[in-house]
Amino acid sequence: MIRFARPSLRFLGAAGTVTGSRYLVEIGTRRILVDCGLFQGFKTLRDRNRKPFPARPSAIDTVLLTHAHLDHSGFLPAFIRAGYGGRVLCTHATAELCGLILPDSGHLQEEEARNAKRKGFSKHRNPIPLYTVKDAERALERFKTVEFDRPIDLGDGISVTFIPAGHLLGAAQIRLEFGGTVVHFSGDLGHDPDPLMRAPAPFSGADVLVCESTYGNRSHPEIDSEAELAPILKRTLARGGTVLIPSFAVGRAQGLMYHVARLMARGEIPRVPVYLNSPMAVDATEIYHRHHEEHRVSWDDCVGMFRIAQRVNSVEESKKLNTRHGPMIIVSASGMLTGGRILHHLVRFGGDRRNTILLSGFQAGGTRGAALVEGARTLRMFGRDFPIEAEVVQLQSFSGHADADEILRWMAAGPAPRMTYLTHGEPTAADTLRQRVAHELGRAVRVPDHLETVHLDHPK
Repeated sequence: MIRFARPSLRFLGAAGTVTGSRYLVEIGTRRILVDCGLFQGFKTLRDRNRKPFPARPSAIDTVLLTHAHLDHSGFLPAFIRAGYGGRVLCTHATAELCGLILPDSGHLQEEEARNAKRKGFSKHRNPIPLYTVKDAERALERFKTVEFDRPIDLGDGISVTFIPAGHLLGAAQIRLEFGGTVVHFSGDLGHDPDPLMRAPAPFSGADVLVCESTYGNRSHPEIDSEAELAPILKRTLARGGTVLIPSFAVGRAQGLMYHVARLMARGEIPRVPVYLNSPMAVDATEIYHRHHEEHRVSWDDCVGMFRIAQRVNSVEESKKLNTRHGPMIIVSASGMLTGGRILHHLVRFGGDRRNTILLSGFQAGGTRGAALVEGARTLRMFGRDFPIEAEVVQLQSFSGHADADEILRWMAAGPAPRMTYLTHGEPTAADTLRQRVAHELGRAVRVPDHLETVHLDHPK
């Protein structure tokens, strides 16, 4: 009689940090990877992307993807190049968005390596990208789409169900069932009420819950998004300034354009040029048109948010933007200032106090965005330090993540798991939420360590 190892869960990422989402589930001879994300932020975290994957990629059977953001999907091209030969299961919208995000990430990796070599700001003589556009295109060939709320048979008595998570088009909670055991991964839970996305489906209980804790130590203020945004835009535009908005190209850019379009239509802010300097964001906006069933935006508002901005596609057009003067609004990726065209705009506009840098989302530790939130007046870009004289504002009402109160309400909708593991949060956020889950819900809860393995039949 063959004896199989006890079913286990190994935290290969997003443990003690808010990026690098990767969870390895082993059931008998089967190995299933939930998410395959990039580590971002501090260099010690980014360096993990260059290390050998903690499990042999060729030995893993299936990848299940919660959603398209890079901290959940962005390592897939390197993972597949390293030998993974199976499928990547995800929802239809996630596959469409990854079709934009992964090749764009490969392009940025190649561009950064070229710039580092040309300008000499890498310690390596010949910097090599983590992966290329071709790697990303090969990875996309492995994607297979699934429907929400429809159990999928993975074989060997294992099934998976993708459940709406809000947060982003296609975003899913993942529910694994095998041998009478249920393991539930929250993915990134959406904020409710969110002006764009519908609320996440309630938690229905599980033996083991793996839950995000991005905002585990915070409650979102009860501020209307447009009421918060309007005065910032008005005062900057009134002084002839440029509003520079670093934004995640998928999700956040669409929400910002939605609100700007509504404010202009009501006459609450002046009509000035709005530039969307991200070909990926332009294409993502079209995907929002195709998936109306997943979001709350009416057709008319969706058309309005699509038309409000002038699209900036080519590098030449992007460079021309830097020769213009305000008042104007520029929305450009990336949202945490980790790379992309936004850095060139920061060099051009960041040193002028008439301008405003408007941070619209979570800023992970070690990123330039986090440095600005902490009061930095210089930013290192392209191997040089550039002064920041522009006004810096972090919006409080634009989060795409559930806050601590919302996570607790979501958990409380279902019966208590035998164990809850809190991941995808900075240490303070995760531990604060741990205390609340233990004391307010009376549930067994832990914050796991990076690379820790736990047993799923008797989790501790």
